[in-house]
Amino acid sequence: MSVLDVSIPKFDGPDLLNVEVVLNRSELFRAECKRLMSESESACIRMQNGDSKRLDQRVRDIQFLRKEVEMKLEELIPEIDALEALQSRVVKALAMNQDAMKVTLLCLEARRKRAPSDRVHDAVDAELLKECSMFHEVTGLLQIVLEQIAEQIRLDRSAKFYLEQDLKEKFQAQNIDNSCALMTVQTIPNLPLSKKNITIATVSPKQWENISDLNIARAEQQKNNSLSLRALVESLLAQSADDMQKQFRATNEALQLNIQLIKAAKTQLEDKLPKVGLNRIREDLLAAIAENEQFLSLAQARLLLRKERPGKEQCLDAPQIQLLAEVEQLNLHITKLREELALSEEEQRALVRCQLELQENIEIKANSLYIDEVVCMQLREPVVICHV
Repeated sequence: MSVLDVSIPKFDGPDLLNVEVVLNRSELFRAECKRLMSESESACIRMQNGDSKRLDQRVRDIQFLRKEVEMKLEELIPEIDALEALQSRVVKALAMNQDAMKVTLLCLEARRKRAPSDRVHDAVDAELLKECSMFHEVTGLLQIVLEQIAEQIRLDRSAKFYLEQDLKEKFQAQNIDNSCALMTVQTIPNLPLSKKNITIATVSPKQWENISDLNIARAEQQKNNSLSLRALVESLLAQSADDMQKQFRATNEALQLNIQLIKAAKTQLEDKLPKVGLNRIREDLLAAIAENEQFLSLAQARLLLRKERPGKEQCLDAPQIQLLAEVEQLNLHITKLREELALSEEEQRALVRCQLELQENIEIKANSLYIDEVVCMQLREPVVICHV
């Protein structure tokens, strides 16, 4: 019998039988009420204990997932730091590469100022052009790498944000469930309780767990992507530095060899310069002509004097024949010497032109030597290409 089954009849008079019935029913009603209160109390205690156990289990579940999320966050944060450090190194390598490329362009520009006769596409120009092409290629590659690193850092930070947000929300949920587990009838907070404040959860336990799993999987994927990217960039930095160092050395060796060739050519031209000249030969020819003319005058004077001999003594004797032969021979010598003197003047003019050409070529070689040895080598001396 329940409380609802007990009805209190209307008492119409002093009927003892009715009184007894009423008293019995009243006693039964009180007993039923006590039983219901006892059952209700037991049910409340049982439900409270069940709530506490489920809340404790829920707190443990949150703690477990929090630990998983925290571990993944601890793995991701150093990876972000490593990527940022690598980004700085790539920026440094890019600046170093651009500085080296500027020097290469300056060397090419300086070598264009050589004289037209020396402005040939030699081995140095070929190495400088290869160097410039390599620096340009590496610069473009490093710029692409920087963009990839920046994007990967953004993705890592996004994954880190979701992990931190998940941790924050789980921390709040853990604190709330801890408070709920510790809450008793005597410690109920002063909250505006109403059916409107009680909402039905829209996330299932599986969905709740999947949210953290998704955040962890996203972070793991980005961490692995970061590791792969870092390995690729490290290899690229090392390989590009080795290639640039090799090309830089090849260009320097070509410059050194060309400097030696220019010095040798300049020395050869300078050695020829003192040999150019006919002033001494011209003077010797003039002296020889004067000497022959003196001998001619002597011979002619002797012939004139011998004309003064008496008529019978003017015979064609040996001295007369010798003197006549001497005059003829000396005239021939003087004529020949005068012809050679005229030729020597033409040769002198040709040699003067040759001397001017030699001097001009020496100046050209000196200018080319200055460009390669002083300008280019001094420009290249402070350039440092190394592993960053």
